[in-house]
Amino acid sequence: MRTVLVAALILVAPLAAVPLAGAQTPAVAAERTPSPAGAEAYIISPKDGAKVHGPVLVQFGLKGMGVAPAGAKMENTGHHHLLIDTEAPSDPGAPLPSTDKIMHFGKGQTETTLHLPPGKHTLQLLLGDQNHVPHNPPVMSKQITITVTP
Repeated sequence: MRTVLVAALILVAPLAAVPLAGAQTPAVAAERTPSPAGAEAYIISPKDGAKVHGPVLVQFGLKGMGVAPAGAKMENTGHHHLLIDTEAPSDPGAPLPSTDKIMHFGKGQTETTLHLPPGKHTLQLLLGDQNHVPHNPPVMSKQITITVTP
């Protein structure tokens, strides 16, 4: 009986490492997409320090790279993410979350209209690769501050 039990354990033990169908496995960190030297994201409009009436038209600029939709794997391209009243995420190797503070422009858009409440706001662009992960090194605009007036 003991021999049968040991044999059964030897046969079943390797299966313990195999995930069950539908089980979630930990994400493996993917290699980050490189950005070319000199690549730069910037906000064309509004200008830093501007006092604006809402709605606010924000136009995105990009130098040294091209814009491509999310999911399109093409060298030296990415798509914009607009950070509103927040800092860049601390883990540059993780996909950018989609929140009310991080807007995704995965269709390759280069501008948007924001409906911000009156007051001071910060805006910053961060380019993401086909998987919404910032490039290496990150292609990020300077953070600007605007004031929305009623």
